[in-house]
Amino acid sequence: MRLLCCTDTYPPEVNGVAVVTALSLEGLAARGWECALISPARPNGAVSTAVRRTTLPSVPVPVYPELRIALARGATVEHAARAFAPDLIHCATEFVVGRLGMRAAARLDVPAVTSYHTNFARYTRSYGVGFIERSIERSIARFHRRARRTYTPSAPSREYLRALGVPNVEVWGRGVDLALFRPAKKSAELRRTLGIGHAFAFLHVGRLAAEKDIPRILDAFRLVRESEGAAAVRLIVAGRGPVERALRRAAPDGVTFLGALDRARELPALYASADAFVFASLTETLGLVVLEAMASGLPVIAIPAGGVADHLRDGENGIAVPPGDTEAMARAMRALVHDHALRQRLARGALATAAHLDWEREIDRLDVSYRMVLEHRP
Repeated sequence: MRLLCCTDTYPPEVNGVAVVTALSLEGLAARGWECALISPARPNGAVSTAVRRTTLPSVPVPVYPELRIALARGATVEHAARAFAPDLIHCATEFVVGRLGMRAAARLDVPAVTSYHTNFARYTRSYGVGFIERSIERSIARFHRRARRTYTPSAPSREYLRALGVPNVEVWGRGVDLALFRPAKKSAELRRTLGIGHAFAFLHVGRLAAEKDIPRILDAFRLVRESEGAAAVRLIVAGRGPVERALRRAAPDGVTFLGALDRARELPALYASADAFVFASLTETLGLVVLEAMASGLPVIAIPAGGVADHLRDGENGIAVPPGDTEAMARAMRALVHDHALRQRLARGALATAAHLDWEREIDRLDVSYRMVLEHRP
C-alpha cells in the first residue's frame, strides 16, 4: 500500500501536529506501507529515512516565524502525487499543502482522508479576531466534508466536527510513546543543572503562543511563590513561540525558560525530573504534552477542556481547575507542594492513564482504518 501525506508542518518544527504526523509515517513504514510526504521546505530541515519527501518553497509566517507557508501551485503537488501513484492521500492540515493535496486526490481519483488536530476557529478569540470564528469554522467544515474519513484525537473534537456537518469522523491519535516518556528518565544531575535543588518544580511544555494562556500559569506561580517562599518552588517552561519575549518580561523570579528542546534526547528527562505539570490551554484537540507528562509520572494541573478533558480525572491523575481561575490554579499548586500523599496518588493515576494509550496500538488502529477506507472505496 502506498500512502501520500500532505502537511503544512513537519519536524524539525515543534508542535503536536508535526510530531503525530512524523510518528504516524514512521510507524506505518515499519508496518510495510510505502510512505511519501509533501511539506514546506525549512532551512536545515531533517528528513526521515523512512519517508520519501517532496519539499515546497516556503516563507516564514510573519507573526510566527517558527511556522512556514508553502509557496506552491496545485500543479506542483499534483505532479508529485502522480509520480508517487498513491493508493491513499492523507491531508493532515487544512492550509496550503493540505488543500492542494485534497485537490490532487480529486484530480487523480484517489481516496483522501484528513486530520483535525487544531481548533483554529477557537484561536481567533485569543488573537482578538473572534469576529472571523464562524467563517473559519465554515471553511474547516467544507474541507473535511470532502474526505472519506476524518481523524481527530478526542471525543469533544469529534462531536464538534459532527455539529459542523462533517461525517465519518473517527477518534484516533491519542497515543504516547511509553518507551520514550517514563519515570525512569528522572535525572538528579538535570535538577542540579537547572538549580532546582530541593524546591518543588512545576513544569510547562508547549508552544509559547497566545492560545496557550501561559500568563495565567505565571500569575498562579507568582501567588504560590509569595505564599510558600522563594526557595520552595520553581517553574520550568520549555518551548518557543511568538509570545516568548513578552512572557520572559512578565515572568516573576523563580521561572526558567529553556527554549526549544530535542523531543527525544532532552524532553523525557525534563518531564521525569519535574514534580508536577501545569497546563492552561482551552483549545487543545488532544494536549499531547499532557499525555507525555502523565507517562513520565507527573500529576497534572489543567483545565478540563477539549482533548484534555478526555484524559484528566480530577483527584485521580491530576487536579482540574475552572477556566480563567488563577486563584484555583494557585490552590492546586499549593496542594501538591504540601500533600506528598496526594502527589504520589495522582502520579500513580497518571501512569495508569498513560498505560492505556500506547502509541504502537494507535498506529495499528490507523493501519486497519486506512485499509477499511480502501476496501470500501466506491
